[in-house]
Amino acid sequence: MNIKSNFLIILVGLPASGKTTFANNIKKKLNLYFQVEVKIIDPDLLRDYISPKNFDFQKEPRVREETLEKVREYLKKGMIVINDDLNYYTSMRHDLKSIADDLSINYYIVHISTPLELCLKRNKNRGKPIPNMIIQKIHNRFDNFKKYRWDYPFKTYNSTQSSDLVKFVEELIKEIAEDLKKKKKETTVKKSLHTSNLETLDLITRKYVGRLLDVPQNLTHKDDILKYRRFYIKNKPKNLSDTKAILDDFKRYLTKNLNINLI
Repeated sequence: MNIKSNFLIILVGLPASGKTTFANNIKKKLNLYFQVEVKIIDPDLLRDYISPKNFDFQKEPRVREETLEKVREYLKKGMIVINDDLNYYTSMRHDLKSIADDLSINYYIVHISTPLELCLKRNKNRGKPIPNMIIQKIHNRFDNFKKYRWDYPFKTYNSTQSSDLVKFVEELIKEIAEDLKKKKKETTVKKSLHTSNLETLDLITRKYVGRLLDVPQNLTHKDDILKYRRFYIKNKPKNLSDTKAILDDFKRYLTKNLNINLI
């Protein structure tokens, strides 16, 4: 299926929870489904560059900053971006949300909810294990998702409860596709309503100005009347859909700004 739209996937989970395995699996499927280039932003690669020998917790702010820069860069290029990071603080997730919002791009939080005990066990078998005390510390400081609606995970994956990763990924992609369609439709409807309201506003004010300028005494104020009509439409009033309400509001607006009694 070819749905040309890029978006951001925000992975959330402890070290050794399986985020990278998940990211690699979903990347292949996303590329086939959406026909859009997919980029995984893996902070571990930046960590290896910044701290090639050992994990250095003090250098995490720099890793974070460069990660966010990469996310923005590839989203702006039109790619689907998977942020393969811990994102255990609400503020971390909000940083990514802000980038998506700035670029008018949809984002999807996916929580890889592997239990702490399993993460610690997997960590021992990694090539460059993170100290267990660090993983425990991250677990203890993990911000849950209940505080803000925007922060709710779009989907949660726990390998101890769902062993079929391929099936989960396929379901996730279908749900993302449906959500994109829904949001695209909502945007189209909003644009249509906006255009319709603007056309109505234009028609009502144009007719009234036409009647005003049919009166010779008002012609001396023609330029100002036309100027303030443009201002009024540009800063269109909210919550005014009734013709009479718009007309009365426009009359008051002209009278106030021209400081004269129009005939």
